[in-house]
Amino acid sequence: MTQDFFIFGAGYSGKGFAAAARDPAIRIGGTTRKPEKFSTLSDVGIEPFVFDGGAPSDELKSRLAEATHLIISIAPDEAGDPVLNAAGDFIAAQMPKLGWIGYLSTVGVYGDHAGGWVDESSECRPVSRRSVMRVAAEDEWLAFGRRTGVPVAILRLSGIYGPGRNAFVNLANGTAKRLVKPGQVFNRIHVGDIAGALWHLAERREGGIFNVTDDLPAPPQDVVAYAAQLMGVEPPPETDFETAELSPMARSFYGENKRVSNAAIKQSGYRFLYPDYRSAFDAMWAAQNWSGEGSGDARSPTKRS
Repeated sequence: MTQDFFIFGAGYSGKGFAAAARDPAIRIGGTTRKPEKFSTLSDVGIEPFVFDGGAPSDELKSRLAEATHLIISIAPDEAGDPVLNAAGDFIAAQMPKLGWIGYLSTVGVYGDHAGGWVDESSECRPVSRRSVMRVAAEDEWLAFGRRTGVPVAILRLSGIYGPGRNAFVNLANGTAKRLVKPGQVFNRIHVGDIAGALWHLAERREGGIFNVTDDLPAPPQDVVAYAAQLMGVEPPPETDFETAELSPMARSFYGENKRVSNAAIKQSGYRFLYPDYRSAFDAMWAAQNWSGEGSGDARSPTKRS
């Protein structure tokens, strides 16, 4: 049977997933909120549809009915998961070919663990409201899987980077900072490994919870310094976190400190393309594809702490 994927919220990660498809016979559809973004989806082989959280159109329902795999990459809101709220009954009753669901979540659900290691069995201590809503959405999708008998994989992603979203871009446009908070580390994942993990789990129709993060939680200032070294430019001066002028959102990310283990996804058989930021930066710099120009990917970094 031909694999037929559908992505709710085909943004940066969804487009990376489609671009990594190895078989041109695989169909991939996906949604965006605005028709003017259709071309960026079509460019990477995604058949575009509009979904803004309301009732799905007849056209969208017709396409969904053919899907064998479903990927959810839309954040929850105060009302819950937008896809389940708008289309949950349809997915349960009118998608007879559906054999796997992947939900893109965040390692932010773990909250703060004072720099200690966490894995999928660790207690979730979400700090921000957005992470509290993520925990609830994960639970909703896992319950949906139990109710329908469809395997659901929860992929807890760390800070996403890749072409168009990285320290090279920030250095080039003058927005890079080296904020120093003693003991602080962040976890990261290259968009290519999000795609790789999704393909790996989808092809096996494997359910469960998986941290999708690289091997090297690291201080953020070290990442900027390494990119500057590769570019042959001076890194920005170090700035003390306590006295830095930051937005409440930016400051909130530093309120969570943890090292996230990726042992479970490795035990499932996945091998990382980029096991740490250094190998990823080396590859992007060597290929000169870090800017994302022409790919529709040159946007601000996604924070998942």
